[in-house]
Amino acid sequence: MLYDIKSDERLFTVTKSYLNHEMERGAKQAGVKKIRVHDIRHSHVSLLINMGFSVLAIGQRVGHEAEKITYRYAHLFPTVQTEMAEKLEMERMGKEDTDGKEA
Repeated sequence: MLYDIKSDERLFTVTKSYLNHEMERGAKQAGVKKIRVHDIRHSHVSLLINMGFSVLAIGQRVGHEAEKITYRYAHLFPTVQTEMAEKLEMERMGKEDTDGKEA
């Protein structure tokens, strides 16, 4: 249904000011600091990263270039360098084994 929206139709049924008001009310009720409506977008990207989606796929979803996501959210990929090094090491060890060298 959401992909057949016409140019004169609203994607969301509530206005930004209504959403902002409800977020203020909810934050006050929960006793937490209110965040901006735009911060929900950042939370969404962070969740997708945590779920393991690629930077390219996330960028396409939110309209960013993959490179921008990589730089802006790099701190959310803390184990990526370690995982890459481990996989490269495993690849190297596998090649050494097939070459008849000791691992």
